[in-house]
Amino acid sequence: MSDTTRSSALGSTGASELFQLLRDGRPRTRAELAAMTGLARSTVGLRLDALVELGLVGPFADAVSTGGRPPSRVALVPSARVVLGADFGAGHLNLVLTDLVGETLIGRRSLLDIADGPERVLATMVAEADALLAELGRTRRDLIGVGIGLPGPVQFSTGRPVNPPIMPGWDGFDVPGWVRGHLDVPVLVDNDVNIMALGERSFAWPGVDHFLFVKVATGIGSGIISGGRLQRGAQGIAGDIGHVQVPRGAGIACHCGNVGCLEAVASGPAIAAALRREGHDVAGGAEVIDLVRAGDIDAIQAVRQAGRDIGEVLTACVNMINPSTIAIGGSMAQAGEHLIAGVREVVYSRSMPLATEHLSIVQSRSGEKAAVIGASMLAIHHALSPAAIDELAAAV
Repeated sequence: MSDTTRSSALGSTGASELFQLLRDGRPRTRAELAAMTGLARSTVGLRLDALVELGLVGPFADAVSTGGRPPSRVALVPSARVVLGADFGAGHLNLVLTDLVGETLIGRRSLLDIADGPERVLATMVAEADALLAELGRTRRDLIGVGIGLPGPVQFSTGRPVNPPIMPGWDGFDVPGWVRGHLDVPVLVDNDVNIMALGERSFAWPGVDHFLFVKVATGIGSGIISGGRLQRGAQGIAGDIGHVQVPRGAGIACHCGNVGCLEAVASGPAIAAALRREGHDVAGGAEVIDLVRAGDIDAIQAVRQAGRDIGEVLTACVNMINPSTIAIGGSMAQAGEHLIAGVREVVYSRSMPLATEHLSIVQSRSGEKAAVIGASMLAIHHALSPAAIDELAAAV
């Protein structure tokens, strides 16, 4: 195909736009696509040919007709390319390779220290990604995008971490630029709570357009989906509920430099500290969970109180953004109903009745997979956008 022909076929209203109709995976005939777009069948054919040349669309063999020759249908080819999703924690890396509809093909979890610095940590990610590709029988040429979640604040427009408290050496580092220099594909970076919100919604609540994901672990944060779109705010810190002041936090110092923050009284380390003051030998959130599972009354009451404190902040969130579902995740969600019961107790009693009439407050269904699923979905949404498809076509 000549450059002139490709340009006419892949302009902003060309094959890239047609491709968006096929992203749902449903096979369609050229006549159906022509009817949906209002384009002539010959024009649809030209644009489909461009997508077939990219390998993203192909014939669908199971078409059924009511007589005569079966209609020729085309559909997205999910296996045409793969996407890498990466979830970094303070001490771990979760990686998955997915197809173009987000189905996990292969994954791996490994231990690392995020404090080792960006170049060393990202080099580990690239090496692990190469190993997964090889195990799957694919190469870097099959990779169409990378999504990364980091355990700290991220300026989404640049993908650079901003003063991340547990990530020494990462402040302002060009994560997308470094990774793209090695893998040569688009790279999207966001904070871990935002990608967990994307992952949980994709995994368990795909039809919910007003959704709040709350992570309770070493820190506390939330990811906001409103009108079906992730809301990051002006500087990307929308949902940072961990540093909202709560009544029970009066006079208690937080690592952010303020006093009275939710995180200072309701996070895993804060609950553990409260139990140590009562004579329990607990180092952190994991030991708190063990005590709860063993039926320790002090631990159960401390976790439930943390839920009430979180509920204080979520009450304002419910009245302001009116979600229909709140999912509680993160390591402390393993305390199960004890944490969530505290949240419900406050939210249902203090929010406006209309806001809570159909509100569900539930435990995360995707668990520790939420972040890595969300990272891959972040990459897929970008890699298959009209602009990205145009760019991909121009490089062929």
